[in-house]
Amino acid sequence: MTEQSSAPQASTEQSKEPGFRIQRIYLKDLSLEQPNAPQILLVASEPQVQVEIDISVAPLSEGIFEVALSSTVTAKVDAKVLFLVEAKQAGIFEFNNIPAEQIDPMLGIACPTILYPYLRSNIADVIGRAGFQPIHLNEINFHGMYEHRLMQAQQEAAAKDGAASESKPH
Repeated sequence: MTEQSSAPQASTEQSKEPGFRIQRIYLKDLSLEQPNAPQILLVASEPQVQVEIDISVAPLSEGIFEVALSSTVTAKVDAKVLFLVEAKQAGIFEFNNIPAEQIDPMLGIACPTILYPYLRSNIADVIGRAGFQPIHLNEINFHGMYEHRLMQAQQEAAAKDGAASESKPH
């Protein structure tokens, strides 16, 4: 009597299952500048803080992408820069058997949501190490940010189409 193993079939079926995997999360870039120190450190005013966030995606190979979340935090006192922090938190993400139309939203929503706590922590840490009260970035609605980018892209495409049709002779 022979036994048949179902292991080869299981691995074949399993390989067709959709999969999402974090290969690595890493701090890609970090800089701190205090261009007006030490004089500005003597000013006893509350700083105005400006935060900018951006997302970039780069394909590395089939189904593997690097997603980078960049942030610039600028604190000013009396219109002079107190400090400037630039940070880029990145991750390598792998997609297996996921439909193409689902990958883009995952790259624009799920991946940045995974990276953001690391970015927040690194920025708060470097600001604290610079001798300032750490700044904890507010939560971000990456779904809303993604929808906004889609709408902007659609409006730009419509504007280009409109300009192209106007320039054609009738």
